[in-house]
Amino acid sequence: MNLVLAPAIPDIYLGLAVITALISAGLLLTLRTRGALWRGLASLLLLTALANPVIVRETRAPLPDVVALINDQSPSQEVDARAAQAAEAETSLKKSLAGIPNLDVRISAYKGSANGTRLFEAARDLLLDTPPDRIAGVIFLTDGQVHDVPDQAMLKRFPGPLHVLLTGDPDRPDRRLVLEQAPKFGIVGEPASVTVRFEDGDKDAAVQDAVLTTRLNGGPASQIIIPHGQNHVMQFSLEHAGANIIELEVEGRPGEISTRNNRMALSINGVRDRMRVLLISGEPNPGERTWRNLLKADPAVDLVHFTILRPPEKQDGTPVDELALISFPTRELFLQKLHEFDLVIFDRYQQRGVLNFTHFDNITKYVERGGALLSVSGPDFLAPDSLYRTPLAVLFPGQPTGRIIAGGFKPRLTEMGLRHPVTDSLPGANSTTDPEMAPEWGRWFRVIEAERLSGHTLMATPEGEPLLIVDNFGNGRVAQILSDHGWLWARGFEGGGPQAELLRRVAHWLMKEPGLEEEDLRADAADGQITITRRSLSDSVAPVQVSYPDGHIQPVPLNEKKTGLWQAIIEAREPGIYRMNDGALTTLATSGQTDDVEYADLVSTDRILRPPVQSTDGGLFWLGRDGLPALRQVTSGRDMAGRNWIGLRRNGRYRVLSEQEYPLLPPWLMLALAVTIFGMAWRTESS
Repeated sequence: MNLVLAPAIPDIYLGLAVITALISAGLLLTLRTRGALWRGLASLLLLTALANPVIVRETRAPLPDVVALINDQSPSQEVDARAAQAAEAETSLKKSLAGIPNLDVRISAYKGSANGTRLFEAARDLLLDTPPDRIAGVIFLTDGQVHDVPDQAMLKRFPGPLHVLLTGDPDRPDRRLVLEQAPKFGIVGEPASVTVRFEDGDKDAAVQDAVLTTRLNGGPASQIIIPHGQNHVMQFSLEHAGANIIELEVEGRPGEISTRNNRMALSINGVRDRMRVLLISGEPNPGERTWRNLLKADPAVDLVHFTILRPPEKQDGTPVDELALISFPTRELFLQKLHEFDLVIFDRYQQRGVLNFTHFDNITKYVERGGALLSVSGPDFLAPDSLYRTPLAVLFPGQPTGRIIAGGFKPRLTEMGLRHPVTDSLPGANSTTDPEMAPEWGRWFRVIEAERLSGHTLMATPEGEPLLIVDNFGNGRVAQILSDHGWLWARGFEGGGPQAELLRRVAHWLMKEPGLEEEDLRADAADGQITITRRSLSDSVAPVQVSYPDGHIQPVPLNEKKTGLWQAIIEAREPGIYRMNDGALTTLATSGQTDDVEYADLVSTDRILRPPVQSTDGGLFWLGRDGLPALRQVTSGRDMAGRNWIGLRRNGRYRVLSEQEYPLLPPWLMLALAVTIFGMAWRTESS
């Protein structure tokens, strides 16, 4: 019950009346007027009647206090038996909390996030619908590695005491590898700098060097010794365009918590600086402009183009001052600097005395050592001065028969062409599902008949005459296009065709672009899954052996998605390096961040959470050393933690169910008393 005032007149008038009565009573008492006491008492009764005091009786329902219990189940809790320690403590706390009356217990199992362990966010979300004056406290079960501690200004508004129960052993050391600097991109064939260092969590440990193992793109491992706590710079030469994965691992130390943060993998995207292409046109022809436009349109291509306009045997009396002044630099291009080119293209070239057998022999050696050669043939390939009658003949996978086939036809992809990445999925091509379906591109009208001696025929006439043959020669590659009518596609004849795309793929395959390899195994990680893709020219492929970050190996069968392409998807539940091997090829993928903040520091610590615990008057205990503290309910304003206990604030909040009002004295009684007292005052003054 409560006594409250319900004034019969507005508060301002009641206040004026009180002031007037006080002044009058003060004057009467000062002047020692007879009956002043009776008059003051009568005024008090009148003012009390005007104030209308009432007794309010409420029926209340107590509201439970709310406590948040958050069990940190982030990845760092999985080491050193911390998860089991936290689970045991949670079970005991649930029993103790259940025995406290009028208490709402809210429990959260926090799994972590990409930004680390954010327990304060978890507590905020858990108590979002709870008024601050009903919160009894917040309890964290964690190893202390928390990454969202608020600043002091925010902690002052923290709704209740924060109690922290720490798991793990703070005395166990841990070694970790720290990435200081690494580029996102690098030039293929040029060194990329990576800076790392390693640190030991045990500050008292003697400073020692350690062995760092490195591996590029799953290749052979190399080892170096790096000093403790000092940045070490390493150089890696990027092998190819696209993702180049560098693995780093520092040797473990005895007794450390985990070796998970001793290793990491980083990806550097390789880009070609400038692809140098040497294009030699034997004579002006309609396809020459197509080649030039294609190569000049690519800003990454550095093109050197020569067209033989005037062969040495041509004697037509042209004045000397009208002849070109720049001679064809055959020695410089084909003997001295040939190795600087990524690709050499002969477009309808014939022997004209410009290049001799020494030059052709050098080109053969260039390809054998890893170079690339593309030959586009017309009638010149059948002439007595054909390139096939030079030392280059050993390179060509197609041998001319001496016949030219004329007449309109639509080039078709062969069965191998439907598998090969150079021609797979070319827009408008025929398909394997309907062999009778004609390609949706324009016709060509001439093909140089040839017999395939080696390599793969990717494109042919409807009668099976080879149009595009690709082959490996030594460490290099060769491609033959046995028609000079591809330019019709570029001109849009009968709807045209994918001329630019086809030539781009051929050129990049010749230069060994990883994405165009016939036998390829790759893995791509995204959204907690890894997609394994196997490309092959074979009819079947073997299962892939997947090595997980924790060391266990599991075979994964692949399903054929289309001709020449197999896939499988596996779950990547933990961050780290996944290795794939099918017996012939290997690859790897990184899921999540192998240098994740969760694994950056695995040592259990009270350093991070002690300041917020002190700011909120909470308690901090090590479960392994101090044991589980007892629980107490404590009135607000008193200590919230002791030597072996933690307190939950008793707020005493309630909800009013009903309310009844009773006047303190009936108004008529108070009026009668006032009249009586005034009468006594009048009698006293008149006597």
